[in-house]
Amino acid sequence: MTLASDARIVRYPPEVEDRYVREGFWQPPTIAEHLHSIALEHPTTDAVVCGADSLTFAELDRASDQRAAGLNRLGLVPGGAVLLQVHNTVHTVVAWYALLKAGLVPVCTLPLHRGHEISEIARQTAPVAHLVAAADPRFDLVAFAFEQAAGVERTVLVSDGAASDPRAIELDHLGDDIDPAEARAFVEGVQAGLGMQSLAAFQLSGGTTGVPKVIPCLQAPYWHYGASLARAMGWGPGDRMAFMMPIVHNAGVIIGLQGPHSVGATLVLGVPDARTTVDLVVRTRATDLLLGPFAYDVALDDGLTAGGALRRVLFSGKKVPRTHVDALDARGVWAGQIFGMSEGLCLTTPLDHPLDARADSVGVPISSGDEVRLYEPGTEDEVVPGEVGELCTRGPYTLLGYYDSAEHNRRAFTADGFYRTGDLMAERTIAGVRCYTVEGRIKNMISRGGEKINTEEIELLLGSHPAISEAALVAMPDERLGERACAFVVTRKGAEIDLDAVRAHFERLGVAKYKWPERIEVLAEMPRVSQVGKIDRIRLRRLAEDLAPQART
Repeated sequence: MTLASDARIVRYPPEVEDRYVREGFWQPPTIAEHLHSIALEHPTTDAVVCGADSLTFAELDRASDQRAAGLNRLGLVPGGAVLLQVHNTVHTVVAWYALLKAGLVPVCTLPLHRGHEISEIARQTAPVAHLVAAADPRFDLVAFAFEQAAGVERTVLVSDGAASDPRAIELDHLGDDIDPAEARAFVEGVQAGLGMQSLAAFQLSGGTTGVPKVIPCLQAPYWHYGASLARAMGWGPGDRMAFMMPIVHNAGVIIGLQGPHSVGATLVLGVPDARTTVDLVVRTRATDLLLGPFAYDVALDDGLTAGGALRRVLFSGKKVPRTHVDALDARGVWAGQIFGMSEGLCLTTPLDHPLDARADSVGVPISSGDEVRLYEPGTEDEVVPGEVGELCTRGPYTLLGYYDSAEHNRRAFTADGFYRTGDLMAERTIAGVRCYTVEGRIKNMISRGGEKINTEEIELLLGSHPAISEAALVAMPDERLGERACAFVVTRKGAEIDLDAVRAHFERLGVAKYKWPERIEVLAEMPRVSQVGKIDRIRLRRLAEDLAPQART
């Protein structure tokens, strides 16, 4: 069975599909063919600019056609999943669309992921190939890919450089010898066999029960996601979106790729380094900029507006300081916020919202088809406007179920199909407009620079250390990243533990470094909620807040 017909994917009922098509939310054909249409309409417009490299829409369309045909020549047939561990480059953008055009399914993992994560994600998705960066100064991804492929049929592809292992296949020029017309005919044939609910990609959840759960992103819903954001932001041809976070993360695909590309706007692709942001924006004359928590202070740099092109800045990942919004406003730059998730729902502050609403809220949903309810946690009772409740949602791009997770899905959705996000929000009126404010999370999850750390997963890994008898992980506030992971542990009798020992343990287990605890506190015993005996996480979070200024970085 290919993923295209996999019954483990929860799809929208026929009557819901009919309604979304009738009301204009879903539009055929596929994501790949939408790109082709944009390329025909804006052939000479830059689709992507990255450093000294750039591609127009026509060049991107032609190159991704040829890569797709080349992948098919390798025997990679439509429906197969492909793990991605790549960096922010023009070649990665080509690869994304090439996989979609070949009918293959990108699995959006991160270069930071290691064996602990990749082995489980691969178990769930059964990939036929693994695409990795040819060179990474921190880790040999090529050797890692072959290690992960041991004992299974899996093609190892490399991008952005020559293969260090002769068994690997270089993707960047694959299919260059195929006539463009022949490649286009191949792509059209593949796409003709796909429907609006065919699987396009696998994204990963932040998760609260182990390694990330797999999110099936379907063709029409996923395109609607990006196109809705583009409309909400007023993007169009001539706009240039500067994006520095991982491009094959959900935020990258929606805010950097499919959002701008849906309207003929340009992706200006950078790297996750706040020090390069000002130069990137000014040099490329970017009109729009997304700032994650690690780069919020860039908004205070007067040099950011030196080029005179920047018009809009979106903040994402944590509450934005009012000083940053005011600093941009004083220089004539619109500032707002965005809140989104791989599972679906996205909110952003409308362009015409007053400054106070943009500074103090995440705005409203990007699609008129989005349905939002705030429930008393653990119930299906709505709270009144102004009160805090759990954000629950359904709509034309929100998932109806995680992949192959029937039992979990029964808990993750309400009786009438609303996804329980675990986020706490309130509906408020600020400066005369209705909007939503983020008030915290129900789920035990840490957001470190926009990446989610599942506390239960890390607690289990900590507990596997022979010196540790019990562990609890909580968020420790951090000005730059929003949150860092602070571990409180109780050791076994006579045992000692420190941060270096924990890090060595996590390295042996092959855990991605962004998940490693960044402070360890040894307790004689865990604080408990006396009535039920559960760990008192509220007290631990308060302790972590007190420790934050001393946190080891």
